[in-house]
Amino acid sequence: MDQSATLSLRHPAILAGLYMVGAGIAFAAVNSLTQLATLTHGTPSTAAAFWEYLLAFVIMLPLVLKMGSGALKTERPIMHILRVISASIGVQLWVLGLAKGVPIWQAIALIMTSTFFVTIGAALVLREKVGPARWAATLVGFIGGMVILEPWAEGFTVNSLLPVGAALFWAITSLFTKELTKTEQADSITLYLLLLTTPANALFAFMATQGNAEMSLLDGFMISNNSALIYIIAAGLLVAIAQFLITKAYATADAAYVQPFDHLKLPFNVLGGLLVFGWVPTGNLWVGAALIIVASLYIAQREAKQKP
Repeated sequence: MDQSATLSLRHPAILAGLYMVGAGIAFAAVNSLTQLATLTHGTPSTAAAFWEYLLAFVIMLPLVLKMGSGALKTERPIMHILRVISASIGVQLWVLGLAKGVPIWQAIALIMTSTFFVTIGAALVLREKVGPARWAATLVGFIGGMVILEPWAEGFTVNSLLPVGAALFWAITSLFTKELTKTEQADSITLYLLLLTTPANALFAFMATQGNAEMSLLDGFMISNNSALIYIIAAGLLVAIAQFLITKAYATADAAYVQPFDHLKLPFNVLGGLLVFGWVPTGNLWVGAALIIVASLYIAQREAKQKP
């Protein structure tokens, strides 16, 4: 028995936490590499998203083959497709925000508002019961987002809203996932996401060239230079590693325990932005992030208590 298996049996909570920490570090590196490829070297955001997730899919192909064709059986194909489209729009907005120069410390803090969009959607769309305490926590979380965004400041631009848009569409993805889990197997939900994400990103890459007569259909897929190619390959490898670590974390310990470790992605990304681009976060980041983290932890705790 290897050391990982021994640790999993004796101390599953410790191992699950380590998996999530590793995933957070990997995703922080992905974000810095993506900004180097797009912001610094001029690769279109659609190209970066397409090639990174295509490479991640190729690496995870053994998992796809292991699931087998039986996992494709579903009574709700349209909902699977809508879920993947929503997730892909979130990816496109996220990468576009990085390409437009939104500081990673700001972007990663704003993406954490996704929890609050999920709460609103669960109440309005899924008709889940949301009490006054969860509504108050949601309001506190959005106040934290406003503190970070500072829409009243001179430096505010529309590009700053791109991570918020990504948070919204990833929240919609979570709502689709919640609904699908009522009738679908986990393997089916995972397999459709893996299979359809690359075609969806390819569609957005084609759409990026429309309306511009000077661009060919392939321009949305073009990588600007060899340096950008290296960054994108490294990012694709790390996306696959991060997804694997997250899967292992949730398979090792309860989701309610694992989820708080996800908030460690904030300091990891702040450090990445500081080391790579010299971006120093403002004091408002820590105030707003504290409000977001406390509110999201409260909501996660309430949801865990409500689930059987």
